[in-house]
This record gives sequence, C-alpha cells and structure tokens, in this order.
Amino acid sequence: MEKVRIGITIGDINGIGPEVIIKTLEDERILHNCIPVIYGSAKVISYHKNIVKSTDFSFSSHRDAERLSTNKVNVVNCWMDQVKINLGTATEEGGKYAYIALDRAIRDLKEGRIDALVTAPINKEAMKMADFPFKGHTEYLAKEMGTQNHLMMMVSDTMRVALVTAHVPLKDVVPAITKENLNRKLKILIDSLKVDFGIEKPSIAVLGLNPHASDNGLMGNEEEEIIRPLIIEAKKSGELVMGPYPSDGFFGASLYRKVDAVLAMYHDQGLIPFKALTFSKGVNYSAGLPFIRTSPDHGTAYDIAGKNEADPGSFRSAIFQAIDIFRNRVMYRDDRVDVMEKRPKPSEEN
Repeated sequence: MEKVRIGITIGDINGIGPEVIIKTLEDERILHNCIPVIYGSAKVISYHKNIVKSTDFSFSSHRDAERLSTNKVNVVNCWMDQVKINLGTATEEGGKYAYIALDRAIRDLKEGRIDALVTAPINKEAMKMADFPFKGHTEYLAKEMGTQNHLMMMVSDTMRVALVTAHVPLKDVVPAITKENLNRKLKILIDSLKVDFGIEKPSIAVLGLNPHASDNGLMGNEEEEIIRPLIIEAKKSGELVMGPYPSDGFFGASLYRKVDAVLAMYHDQGLIPFKALTFSKGVNYSAGLPFIRTSPDHGTAYDIAGKNEADPGSFRSAIFQAIDIFRNRVMYRDDRVDVMEKRPKPSEEN
C-alpha cells in the first residue's frame, strides 16, 4: 500500500504546535505509514527543535511539494523572512505566518500534491490581528473548497461526537436548531460514518436541546416540534437514529459506548464530556468536506509554549486518523467501482 502524503500546517509559531509536530514526527514509525509534509519554515522548525532537544527528528527542506522525500520528514518553506518568535503570546506575526502556511497547504491539497491535511492549532486573536476573515480553520476550508456542507466532529477510540452548531454564541444556538439545519448535519454525519469510518450501518444518538430533553415539553418545545420528528423520519428511511436523549444522563450512564456517534446540539454540550473523557487523545475532524482535514483537540496552549511540556498524543492521533480516513475513502470508492463494473450491461438487462 502506498504511503499517504500528509500535509501538516505549522499553526501559531508562538504556541505548542511546532513542539507537538516535532514530538510526533521524531517517532520513525510514523514514516512507515505516511509521508509527512510540514508547511512552515525550516528555520522556525529548527528553533522549536532546540527547545524540544530532539536528537531523533530530522527533515528535508524544500521550496515546494513537487519532489518529496518518501522516507523523511519534509518541510516546505512557505516564507524566507526572518521571523520574530514570541513564545506564549498572541501576535500579528503568529497569525500572519499561520495564515500563509495554511493557504499554501490548501492550494497543494486542491492540486493533489498532498492527500490529507492535519492542522496545528491557531489562535483566534492572532489570526484576527493578521486579518484572517474566518472564525477558524473549518470555515476557511469550506470557503476554499466551495461548500457549506461541513460538520465539526470530535473523534477518539471510544466516542465520536458531532455538533449541529459549533462556534456560535449560545444566544444564537436556538434559532439555528431548524429542521433544515438538523437534517443537513445528520445526513453529513451518516455519510461520513459510512464513507470515512467504514461503518456500513451506523447507529446515532441525538441529544436534546433543553434540560432533560424538555421533559415532554415542560422546558421547551424544540424536542417535540423539530428533533423528534426528524429522528422518526430518519428511522423510516432505514437509518439507526435514536433520541432525543438528555445530555447529562446520556453521558453519565456511558450510553455513548453503545452507539457509533452522538449528535449534540451545541459546542459545550458535546465537547465538555468529550474532552473530559478523552483529552490528549481526541481528534477534531471536519466531516463533509471534499478533502480530509483533522487537527488535535487542543489549542495553542500559550501557558506552556516553549517549556517542552506539551503532550503530542492528540496530534499523533490526528495524523493516524487522517491516514485511516483517506484509506477508508479509497476503499469505499473502489467498492463502488466494483459494484458498477459488476452490473450487467444495458443489452443484458432483460
């Protein structure tokens, strides 16, 4: 099996992104499964390598991703400027160079030079200083790939949690819980579980919006008027969709272990239990996009930047998840081709 070419954006150069990248890629077993391509700067990577004090990490420096080393870490130099690094601080430079690296990686992803993308953390304040006009990676990727059909999904070995609404203020959550939006997010989740995770008949638990899933309308009507009817429709179409469940009791009773995925209504409803149970091992996956993008489940962690204390577990998981999803998509596509080739020709269909 050919190695998967994994593009890796350097993220905020003042955060722990470069550190967890180096700690992940110094394990030579990574090179058995993929060709890592870091988008950033050899000088910045060398600076952070000195902090990590790694003796097992080496790389090959390139101007572009045309000719990659297949048995070594590759660094594509996205700029040649002398960069001032201010560890643990949100700066315009930190946002600027994270933006440059991301833009270069996206272009190569669309042009087929890399197979999947793993993004190191960025800082929203720094990105705003650099005039990055999006809330985060996912919104930028959706714009660049020409789609609004995307879904934030958190993935670990023990659970998958997807969000109907992600980075929106709490006051804007209720207006966003519409039949159309919920139906769109549920469909993306079902398709992703089948194609990206190889689950032929996925089971999904849908959480309620209100406390106790409204207690039959005593604390809100979204469950009875929007969420439950949609679940019934999904069941009628043959999907294994259940709920709505009260979030506290659902996670408290570990019911997430009995389904393939959970669909939460808003950010903290899904991410607090996910991170409480899987922090440092979870992966953020942008489902629904035509290309694969994963990232670790943590941010820039300015408080420990430069201290050589960052745990690379989540970043390592993000790389392996990207590899697995890429291979699952290839297998799914090949299976569909096999089915089409086995169909009788039009002249034989009588």
